[in-house]
Amino acid sequence: MTDQSDDVRVEGIDHVECYVPDRREAAEWYRKTLGLETNEMGWESYGPLMVTSDAGATNLALFEGDPSGAEPGVGFHRVAFRIDGEGFFEIVDRLTADPTVDVDGRDDVRDHTYSFSVYFSDPYGNPFEVTTYEYAFVEEALSVDGPGPSG
Repeated sequence: MTDQSDDVRVEGIDHVECYVPDRREAAEWYRKTLGLETNEMGWESYGPLMVTSDAGATNLALFEGDPSGAEPGVGFHRVAFRIDGEGFFEIVDRLTADPTVDVDGRDDVRDHTYSFSVYFSDPYGNPFEVTTYEYAFVEEALSVDGPGPSG
């Protein structure tokens, strides 16, 4: 007998909600820092402003409001974005150059044995991670270039 739960499954993550003081300002920060593009849905006057890196398959839904205003005990812990090895270092450099972000170059890159990540908060206090599974590439680049911002 087939379990009916095997017949239906979600397609993927549609969006993650994120509260920011100004949606357009935040969308510009995400564009400059992570390369996310605005995904106009038609509801921006009353709903979230969506930003995406994959033509809207997965969105970060920017809601205007207090980032700490979520109900106690609920909310996301962190959103992790995946990127290739070369792009990983570009993002690390962008984060390092941004005075609103507490990333100290390659010294803040974390080795997870199978992946590398950098952790940071956006200017509004929302926690994020950028991770790459191109482990050998990043490991080699870190051993050649050493820690600290690339240049």
